[in-house]
Order: sequence, then C-alpha cells, then structure tokens
Amino acid sequence: MKNKVGIVSCYFQPNYGSQLQAYATQKILDDLGVKNETICIDGLKKEIDSAKYKYFLSKLSDINTIKDKLGTLKHMLQLKLKKNGFGKNVAVRNEMFKNFENEIFKLSKRYKSIAELGQSCNNYGAMLVGSDQLWLPSNIEADYYTLNFVPKEVPKIAFATSFGVSSLPKKQAQKASSFLKRIEYLSTREISGQSIIKDLTNKEVPIVCDPTLLFTEEEWLSIQNPVRIIKEKYIFCYFLGNNPKQRSFVKELKKKTGFKIVQLQHLDEYIQSDDNFPDYAPYDVGPREYLNLIRHAEYVCADSFHGTVFSILHKKPFFTFSRYKVNSSVSTNTRLNSILSLLNLEDRFISGEEKIDDCLNKKINYEKVPKKLAEFRQFSKTFLINSLKSSGFQV
Repeated sequence: MKNKVGIVSCYFQPNYGSQLQAYATQKILDDLGVKNETICIDGLKKEIDSAKYKYFLSKLSDINTIKDKLGTLKHMLQLKLKKNGFGKNVAVRNEMFKNFENEIFKLSKRYKSIAELGQSCNNYGAMLVGSDQLWLPSNIEADYYTLNFVPKEVPKIAFATSFGVSSLPKKQAQKASSFLKRIEYLSTREISGQSIIKDLTNKEVPIVCDPTLLFTEEEWLSIQNPVRIIKEKYIFCYFLGNNPKQRSFVKELKKKTGFKIVQLQHLDEYIQSDDNFPDYAPYDVGPREYLNLIRHAEYVCADSFHGTVFSILHKKPFFTFSRYKVNSSVSTNTRLNSILSLLNLEDRFISGEEKIDDCLNKKINYEKVPKKLAEFRQFSKTFLINSLKSSGFQV
C-alpha cells in the first residue's frame, strides 16, 4: 500500500467547486498512473468542526466575520422552518452532491480520529493536500489540512493549496509557519499565497493551477451529459454572495439580449430577494449538471472562482463580480485576481455598475487564452510529477 497517495481534500462539501477540484485531483493522479485514495472524512468531521466552531467563537468581535456568518445562520434557520418548500429543495440538491460523491471518489477506510489517521500514514507513499481554500484561518485552527498529523518520514505534497485570504492573523500565521516547513513539496494557487509562504518560511514556491484547470473542455465532457438541460438561450448566474448591484446588472443584460436567467439559488446563504429574480431556478443540479449549465450558457455571471474557471475552460463570455469588499478580513478575492491576471482577462472583473453596452463590446480573445492556459497546465503537471518522483513514485 506504500505505493499509494493519500489525498486530503474537501470532497464532501455540498459545493460545486469543492467537489470538482477534489475530483480533478484524483483524476490527475489516475492519469499519471499513480494509485491513490481520498481520505474519508466521516469519522474525522466532528473533531474538525469542533475546532472550527471554537475559532469562529473567538472572532465574534470581528464585524466582517459576523457579517459573513450571518448568511449561514439565516440559511440554517430557513432550512429548519422549511419556508416555501426551501428545505425540500435543498435536500434535492444535497442528494445530487451525495450521489456524485458516492459515484466518483475512491475513499479510504473510515478513521475514528485524526490521531488514528496519523498512525496509519506510514501505509502511504505520500500524503497530498489540495487544493481549494484549505488553509483559511479556520482550517489552520482545525489542524487537518495542515498535514500536522503526518509523520516526518512520510513525504508531504501541497498541490495548489490556497489560503483564501491575502494575509493571515498573527496566531494563524505562527501556526502556518510551523506546518508549512514540514511540507517537502509546496505549491500554492495564488500570488498572495506565494507571498505568505515566502514571508513565513523564506521559501520560494511555485504558483500552480487549480486542479480543475488541468483538464480541457473536452476532457470535462467525460462526466457530463452532453444534452443541454435548458433548451432556451440563457444567462447562467452563480452567485454565492448577496449583492443587489450584480442582480441589477444581470437584469439589464437580460433586457439587452432577451435571454432567460437561470440561477442556482441559496447556496451559501438564503437570499430572499433572489426568489423572484430568475426565470429558472433548478435544484436538481449536482456537479455534472453544473458543468452542463455553464457549457450551454450564452453568458455566465458569477462571483465564484470555479464559476470563472469553468467559464474560461468552456470559452464562455463571462462577467466575474467581487463577493467581498476589498478591505474585508474574510475576502477571498485574491484567487480571482490571480487567475484573471495570469490569462490577461482582468477586464472581466466588474463591479456591476458598468454600462451593459460597454461590457458587451469587450470581447474575449479565446485564441490567445488556450495557449497561456496550456503552458500553465504543463508547468503545474511538471511540478506534481517531480514531487511524486522525489517521493519515490514511478511516473
């Protein structure tokens, strides 16, 4: 079993980006001929959630954290009340995520605790953590994605792992300085992450692409039904935040184009004003259907990193919006800035106050983007291959 990689990822989250990047991490190892399994979270989740809960309690004086979590609390309350069948709808969507998880992921045995997992790590040839925002301050406190449980002698790889934020609070920075120095093969997904690691460890580490970008549009078709779900021409909206200006922009875009609005609703929080916003609000949408909705859209409007990524992969006209204010301590805008900057697509990041005609006149040159993306993809694969070879794998 020592010829196997253990993957530490957030495959279990009912979140499109989380599950698709976890699948992509598994797939790239499969394609490289490296045996792997994703560490099953079932027996560990209570321990992890408890540590994160304590962290959020300690941040009750931070107004940005409070605002960020109020939406989550409202979402939970609406689920309990089952207002207008909301609970039933969300249950349908969660079942789609669970089905994808059961069909796609090769999971390890169920470990009862992080300590037990640590005792079993010598059975793996390497442990790989990535990608997504696994080094957020709350996750550093949870001490799972840090790989601190992995013995010193077991090689550790961080592939495209993200801090999510542009800087860490002092306490979490001190902890990060310690666990980062234990990881032999470090990479990150954003410029800000590269800077954090440099400041904390004095190591120069590469920026590699999110695992979802390792595969082309055609390769992503392998898990999709090619038949379009929505027959009419439409604007696909994937908003996690509650920003009225963004909805107003989409309404103007609808007036200008005549296309219907398709929205995945109430994802991170319950947003009552969204109930009367779209023409279509499907809930029977798992990761496969999510890709289909992007693939067949005329336009994509999103405040999400992976909404942006899959728009680029599918060569869609898209507009990316900020979910947070620039100075917010919980802002995760840095990952959007990095990918758009890398591909010279900065002008796709808008506020929602722009004139529709001006935005429609800005065309994306999708003849240049694939070349830059292919170079980034190859660079990222090379980092992963070299890390695996140095860990003793034949690749």
